[in-house]
Amino acid sequence: MEGILGLLKLRVKRGINLAVRDAKSSDPYLVATLDGQKTKTKVIKGNCNPVWDDELTLTMRDPKTPISIAVYDKDRFSNDDSMGVADIDVKPYIECLKKGLDLKNVPNGTKLERIQPKKQNYLSDESCIVWENGKIVQDMVVRLTDVECGEVVLQIELIPVAGCKLHV
Repeated sequence: MEGILGLLKLRVKRGINLAVRDAKSSDPYLVATLDGQKTKTKVIKGNCNPVWDDELTLTMRDPKTPISIAVYDKDRFSNDDSMGVADIDVKPYIECLKKGLDLKNVPNGTKLERIQPKKQNYLSDESCIVWENGKIVQDMVVRLTDVECGEVVLQIELIPVAGCKLHV
């Protein structure tokens, strides 16, 4: 566990208006990559607005490394088709954790930080870092690039390793 900051939970909630890659629809799944690790959601058949509700777990070593996501259309007899990519910037979330906020008396649902969309962060709307059920999480809608349309609704949470410098 040396050099590990924590376990990053990536909750992949749903896709919005994903690109059509088959005759009338797509069979999308999402692949998340961080520090050489790769994990993916289940495939949702025939749906350009899939509800995955999958939780992917990755080990975080470097807080400056973004989470790369890619959405693909599952094909049975050929290579899977790309449906877009994006990078998730975790730096604002990590900075919020580093503040070591005293959250004992903070009401559930309190917004700790707001991140505005910019071309570099792939956000399609304001993203909020929130105190939720005793945890700090960041909800976001990420705009996919290298594709004609599509967004993914996600949430990130870091569970720090005991003794690491980010421990809250």
